[in-house]
Amino acid sequence: MEKAASFHFFCLLLVASTLFETTEAFVFSASLELVYFNSTSNTTVTQQCNCGVYGSGSPCRSASGIVAIPASGSLQACAPDTQFSASHRPWIALIPSGSCSFADKIRVAARRGAAAVVIYNTQGKGNDVFPMKHLGDENIIAIMIGNLTGTEILHHIESGLRVTMAIKAEKTHRLSMLQYTLIITTVVFLTIEVSALYNYIRYYFQRGRIATALSDSQVDIEAAEQARGSSGTENVSAVDEVGDVGGTAPSEQAAVQAGDEHVAEEEAPRGRTGS
Repeated sequence: MEKAASFHFFCLLLVASTLFETTEAFVFSASLELVYFNSTSNTTVTQQCNCGVYGSGSPCRSASGIVAIPASGSLQACAPDTQFSASHRPWIALIPSGSCSFADKIRVAARRGAAAVVIYNTQGKGNDVFPMKHLGDENIIAIMIGNLTGTEILHHIESGLRVTMAIKAEKTHRLSMLQYTLIITTVVFLTIEVSALYNYIRYYFQRGRIATALSDSQVDIEAAEQARGSSGTENVSAVDEVGDVGGTAPSEQAAVQAGDEHVAEEEAPRGRTGS
């Protein structure tokens, strides 16, 4: 029983730990609305895509503003003194992945006054995205977009277009390996609990049957003892009745027999004298 209880406790801990680990499986995707304005031709092009994902520590809020890129020689925005091409607020920083951590890039843009940070994935990853981790900078909106989308936006900005971005949160749910682990662990745990419950019920049911059988046996034994006691009493009563029918009690019969023997002894000398 103690081993079973320990195993059940271990299963509970496993389920709890898996549940906490799968919180990142609930992903908040980001839909983007991009507006490209060509001041030369005075034309506007609008594009929409559900192509981003919020960082694991990012607030899932909406944001909008002009897209700005690092104005220095490097686009990585790893240096604390990095300047951006934004002319007025609100603006959104567009930064490529690599060279330093996500948190460092987000921290630099936040210090320069960005309303949100958009980091596009490294080259060769296509439009793959994932919830980036950026501990310590959870107060600013941060999303990741694919490399192809980010590179396209960058080229439009470098060509002289003014790009405006609007970010909107869209909750999605993706079943990850951790969630599969949770499901399997839950099924195994429930199976163990049902099996244990069945064994407990079976044990107590058998225990009840054994107790009933022992009780019935005790009743039979007591009935047999009572029957034997009644039979002995009846035999004694029968002997007493036989003595009463004979007319005398056993002690009285012995006294009569002794008297007869005494009379016979007295008559015997008389007979010898007469002859």
